[in-house]
Amino acid sequence: MEINDPSFNYDKYGQKYSGYRQTDQRIEAYVYEALGSAKTILNVGAGAGSYEPGDRYVAAVEPSRVMRSQRLKSQKVPAINSTADSLPFDDNSFDASMAMVTVHHWPDMRKGLKELRRVTREKIVIMTFDPDALDNFWNAHYFPELIEVEKARYPTIDFIIEALDGECEIQPIPVPFDCVDGFQEAFYGRPEAFLEKEVRLSQSAWGFLPEGVEDKLVKRLADELESGEWDKKYGEFRMKPTFTCALRLIIAKL
Repeated sequence: MEINDPSFNYDKYGQKYSGYRQTDQRIEAYVYEALGSAKTILNVGAGAGSYEPGDRYVAAVEPSRVMRSQRLKSQKVPAINSTADSLPFDDNSFDASMAMVTVHHWPDMRKGLKELRRVTREKIVIMTFDPDALDNFWNAHYFPELIEVEKARYPTIDFIIEALDGECEIQPIPVPFDCVDGFQEAFYGRPEAFLEKEVRLSQSAWGFLPEGVEDKLVKRLADELESGEWDKKYGEFRMKPTFTCALRLIIAKL
């Protein structure tokens, strides 16, 4: 599958995004540890402000008007209306920069990552999903077309490492059962959540499916939940306190 423009129209579909995609404090702990002692931080593709540290100086860049407005409702610092591939900052302006599940939205990912490198002095922290690990989650059985979309949009870990051109650590992140950041893996043990339209609207990949495919995929899952077939195959996931699949932190030391 080839996707010419991986960006998602948050101005049209993101009105309730921050209600379903929130900072999960257990994942947040990994982000804060990765940021280390950085005192000035740039958050690019900042969205509604998830995972921004509240005890540091933070500058945010976010191109979506709707997402910028949700930041203000959450009492986050106002975001600059700009994009990753053209950051309005001088070289080496920040101790650290961060990009939380956003790189796959950037039309020119390499240029955006190079821009992060340009404006950052010490460390870059990127949260993303490893496309090579997406098949390790049961939704690959129920939503194969959706997973193909995700694979087409997410850059490989090697691509990100090469673009950042620094000493990189790759850290798999365990997702807690009751994760409040509503990406797909967050519901590994709560499959009924995928039947809710608002949950799917907070997961951008659904917006790239051809017309009619979303309804077909959701019905497939709904039928097997109703019949008990899902629980026969995957019921063990309801008992797992955490699940480590494709979520990664990439920590580049410059």
